[in-house]
Amino acid sequence: MLKNLRTKFVAYTMAMVSAVVIVTFAGIAAYSYQNEMNSLDMALEHAVSDDRAVGGKDGMAGPRSDDTQAPFADGNMDEVPDGQMAGPQIGGGAGREQLIPVAVYLQAEDGSLSSQPGLATALISDEVLASVSPDILDAADGKGYLSDAGLYYLKRTTDSCIYVAFADESSVSNWKSLALALVFAGVGVLALFFVLSIFLSRWALRPVEEAWTAQKQFVADASHELKTPLTVILANASILLKHPERSIAQESQWIESTQVEAERMQDLVSDMLTLAQVESASRPEHSDVDFSTLVDGISMQFDSVAYENGVYLDTQVEEGIHVNGNVKMLDKLVATLIENACKYAGTGGSIDVKLFRTSHQIRLDVHNTGNPIHPEDLAHIFDRFYRADKARTHEDSSFGLGLAIARSIAEEHGGTIEATSSEAEGTTFSVTLPAM
Repeated sequence: MLKNLRTKFVAYTMAMVSAVVIVTFAGIAAYSYQNEMNSLDMALEHAVSDDRAVGGKDGMAGPRSDDTQAPFADGNMDEVPDGQMAGPQIGGGAGREQLIPVAVYLQAEDGSLSSQPGLATALISDEVLASVSPDILDAADGKGYLSDAGLYYLKRTTDSCIYVAFADESSVSNWKSLALALVFAGVGVLALFFVLSIFLSRWALRPVEEAWTAQKQFVADASHELKTPLTVILANASILLKHPERSIAQESQWIESTQVEAERMQDLVSDMLTLAQVESASRPEHSDVDFSTLVDGISMQFDSVAYENGVYLDTQVEEGIHVNGNVKMLDKLVATLIENACKYAGTGGSIDVKLFRTSHQIRLDVHNTGNPIHPEDLAHIFDRFYRADKARTHEDSSFGLGLAIARSIAEEHGGTIEATSSEAEGTTFSVTLPAM
């Protein structure tokens, strides 16, 4: 079960992390691609803008003269005359040209393309230019992509002139490198999160594992406690069946033994139901409880028990103490502690029950003399089915659930319970509850 829970936890965690990583990295790559395409569009638009092509702010004339067109006509960049620049101009603020190399050509009526060096920052080889000329001739105005040549183009008609600007696809390929880097980074991030999710699953499911272990232990302990009375009852029934001729009076010892074991089973089931009720998610009804009267009343009920055990019971209860709680549960809490004290105080011992108010809390102390609780046992005294007296006899009706129930009741009321024990001081159980 726990292995399946860990597997599901890791799977769900990795699914969510993967979705976040994929969406984030894909968004970054898409943003980079869109940025580069915008820059490409701006470069192409700038190269064939009306004010440049027809003689705007840059002072360029539209159709170039033969002398102007000659330097780039044969596609040789080395033939640029002195004083002319084919690349972007820098200095004096923002550059005049875009950083993306753009080749600009004038399309003649016969479909031939002639370079425009004053508008261009790049050239296309004659072979490539010849291969794309038919496509450009048939193309309408606007932007397009020539996959065979790997060129983006923008065709624009200005007055009687047709200009075509070209940009290489490599100018907008940086996003591919970024996407590849993000893929490797994403794989690394997912691998790291996979390792972390494994450790996180162990940490997150530790309370579940502890609860599961406690539940299995509880079932095992309950089964063990039920096994003994059931075995006795079945044995008694078997004896009775072997002697059908005998009367009830003759077989009374087996009948009485069966009744005793059945009552023990009833007590065990009752304690288990009480514990389940206290620890259930639904909170029992709370009301204003006169805790002073409740403690006084229960102490009086145990006077006869203490007397029979040869134990002196002293009660010191501060009057007028009220708590917000469930009467039945608080009754069970106080009765459990006093009963436990009567059981272990020993003949000639004493029990002191004190209820008093502190600054912001109410405290109930139940102290008894007798043999102290061993420190190793003290750490587990509130565990289910735990008994400090390992050598207890079958006549002891304790199942080790009483103190576990007491702790659950105290915690359900927002309080705490603790135990201290020593040879010199005896044993004291202290309960603190919120004051009203």
